Order: sequence, then structure tokens, then C-alpha cells
Amino acid sequence: MAKASTGRFHDLAALVLLALALRLPLAFWPNTIHADEIFQYLEPAWRLLGHDGIVTWEWRYGIRGWFLPTLLAGPVALGDLVVPGGAGAFVVPRLVAALASVSIVVSAWFFGARISRTHAIVAAFVAAIWFELILFAPHTLSEPLATALIVPAALLLTDGPSQRRLVIGGALLTLAFVCRFQYAPAIAVLAIGACWRCWRNAIPMAGGGLVVLLFAAVVDVAHGVIPFGWLVANIEQNLLHDRAAGFGVTSWVTYLVSFWVVWSVAIVPLAWAIWQGFRHAPLLLGVALVNVGFHSLIGHKEYRFIFLSAVLLIIVAALGSADWIRSLRARGAWRPWALPMIAGAWALVSVLLVGASQQMRDDWMMRGVGAARLAAELRGDPEFCGLALYNLPFYFLPGRERLSGPSPLYLLQPRDSLVNGDLRAAVQATVPAFNRILARPDSADDLPAGFSRRSCAKVGNGEACIFARRGACDAIPAAAPFTINDVLVRLDD
Repeated sequence: MAKASTGRFHDLAALVLLALALRLPLAFWPNTIHADEIFQYLEPAWRLLGHDGIVTWEWRYGIRGWFLPTLLAGPVALGDLVVPGGAGAFVVPRLVAALASVSIVVSAWFFGARISRTHAIVAAFVAAIWFELILFAPHTLSEPLATALIVPAALLLTDGPSQRRLVIGGALLTLAFVCRFQYAPAIAVLAIGACWRCWRNAIPMAGGGLVVLLFAAVVDVAHGVIPFGWLVANIEQNLLHDRAAGFGVTSWVTYLVSFWVVWSVAIVPLAWAIWQGFRHAPLLLGVALVNVGFHSLIGHKEYRFIFLSAVLLIIVAALGSADWIRSLRARGAWRPWALPMIAGAWALVSVLLVGASQQMRDDWMMRGVGAARLAAELRGDPEFCGLALYNLPFYFLPGRERLSGPSPLYLLQPRDSLVNGDLRAAVQATVPAFNRILARPDSADDLPAGFSRRSCAKVGNGEACIFARRGACDAIPAAAPFTINDVLVRLDD
């Protein structure tokens, strides 16, 4: 028995190390899946430390809670201490997020261990190497962070939970709710499932959840806002004022199409594996489907919103595929090769799907990399003293500190009421305040004389270039109204 336990521990340790080896290096890769990971979480955390940062409309309207930025402030501060100048403040929180994501791998192991050692190995291996779980792992977004809490909570709350497991599971679910309240229906299904056979389980679960709610309320009060006022404001802005609809509205079938796009033809064996695995983890499948169904009712849709569902479906599929190993082993000749064949198939499909399309590579691996390269060049320029973004959306860029550091940052947009549609006049009037401009290549003729094009890179849906002039910068009064946060207030962005 001791040898068997030691062997299982070594298997789990090896799979955790594999997961870390695949995730931690990506924390240093300067891509962003979505601008929110910078402007909704890292920028507010940076501001909490007393620095200047970009303030978006979400924070001005108070629809974001301070809980996640407060948690991230420590890693941001540590990163800036180790590597000053923005890079460390970006990387260390991503390392923390990548470490947190390993909870999914460990949980998958124990879900499988309830069935057999083979199921444990397959489930944890798939969670360790599946491309979606790897690519999302280092990103400081609420969806992967909440998922890293919900999956271990599901483990704790199922299979005859003890009082202690119920308390911790309730706390984890509530913490996930505070991080990503849109997962509330999925969380509710999981909580109901844990109490279905014994409603008294709700008492310790509620106790653990109440502790987290009180802590979250204290965090809100410490920042001078009404506890959970952000939740009310978020619902008001997005439900009553359709603010999210401004970012695009798509059909209710969008997520079904998304699974087809992301998983390609592999969706066929995956669907079969999910069907096979349903009997091992029916509650996980129910949570995944409810989450997809709820988000399908919301007009604005993004694949990252249902990351929880993708993770749960993959775990269920992994459990189902482990059943195939039993079938192969029953044939005798296939016995030694059954586990390597199934594990190898998962690894091969995962690798192939990463490169399945140019859009996949661009959206999940290359987005933000060009902007980060231009930002690094600016920060390394000894003559750089002020930067203007010329008709270029700020949200394609890597945050204020990584972009311009202590140097002034200006935003010139045609929608700005002070510009009145005449960007040429605006840049001419403010040019003494900056000696570097980020603009599209086709804007070169609009820029003042003396600016020459330097490096260019893909930024957002197009290309952006650094334009530079010689000389110093003067803080002239005409430029003051065009500091980035003042312009964002006027634009309501």
C-alpha cells in the first residue's frame, strides 16, 4: 500500500512539473489575450501602489471591484522591485496566475483517482498539456482565475464531502463569484449539486462563503466604495444601459460555433469522449452546460467568457477517454500501448489545434507582442521624453508604465471634442510636449515636420510605427488637456 501511494504521488508530482514547465515560460511571453488583463487588473493594481495609470470607463463608473487588483498589487509590487520599469510588474502577476492554474491539474488527478489510477493519470495529463489551459494560464483575467478556484471547489464538494471540505469549498466558490460574478449560475448548480442529497451541507458551505464575502466587503470599504456597489453598477451599465452591447452582439449559437472553430474536427472524438465521461462526472458536465447556456443569453460574447466550460468539458472528456484504455487493454496485444496511445493522441491533437489556423496563432499567441516590442524600444530610448498616441486606440497597448514610464503620455483622437476633427492642427499645437509619436504608417503625412519613421509592428488589427524627432520636450499649457486620462473622460472610453 505504501509503495502504491508513493507511486501515485510521484505520478502526480511529475504531471504537476510538466504543467509548470509548459505554463511558466509563457508568463514571460508579452502577449495579451484581451486588453482587460492590463487595464482592468494590472493598471488598477499599479495605481494602488501610488503610481500613475490609465483609468478606463469601467473604473470611472465603478463597475469593477477592487478585490482582484488588491490581490494582484502584491505580485505587481514584487515584480517592480525585482525588475523595475514595468516589465517585472507585468511578469510576476502572470507567474502567480500560471501557478494558480495548476490547481486544475491537481483537481483533475483526484477526480480521476476516484475511478482508477489510469483515470487519474489521463485526466491530470490532459489538464497539463491541453492547449487552451496552457495558453490562458498566465493571463490575469477573471475567467481563468475564477476557474482555478471553481474546479478544486468542485472536487471538495463532491463524493461525500466532510464539514471541512464543505467550508473550504464554499469559500472557494464565493471567492470565484467575487472574481467573476457572471459565473454565478454555474456556481449555483455546483452548490445545489453538493447539497442535493443532504441540505444540511449548505450550512458549512454558507459559513465559508460568508467569511469571503466579509473580506471582500472590507476590501471595498478600504478603497472608499460601497461594499459590492460595483456589482450593482455593473448590472446597471450592462443590463439597463446595454454598455457591453457596444462591443458587439452576436447570436445565441456563437459559443457552439466557437467550439467548432477552436476544436476543429477534433470536436467529434471530443464529443464522444465527453459522452463516455458523463457517467463519471455528471455534475461537472451540468455546470459546463449551464455556464454556456447562461452566457449564450448575453448579447456580447467572447470565447474567454466560457473558459470554465471548456475546462470542465476537457476534464470530462479525459475521464471518458481513460475508459478507452480499459477497452484496449482487454484486447491483450494492445495492453502495453493503451495508455501511451491515448496520451499521445491527446498531446498530438493539442499541438495541432494550436496551429490550426492563422487566426488562432494571432489571437492567442501574437496579440500584444508587437505593441510590447515598440514599448520596449521607447523605454530604452535615452532621448525619449514624451509620447503621443495619434489616432491609435490605447487599449491595443501594454499599459502606461510599460509604454511610457514617467514620461508624459498624450492621446490625440478625432472623436475628442477639443480636437474637433482636425488632428493635424491638434498635433501641431501640442508637439513641443512630446518627441515621439505612435501612429499608423499612413498617418505619416499628417505629422509635423521633423518626425521620421522608425520601427513598426503589428498593433491591434493593423500596424503602428514610432515616429521620432530630435530635441527635448516642454510641458506647454496647450498639451495639458490631451493627457490620456483627460481625453478618455471626454471620450467616455
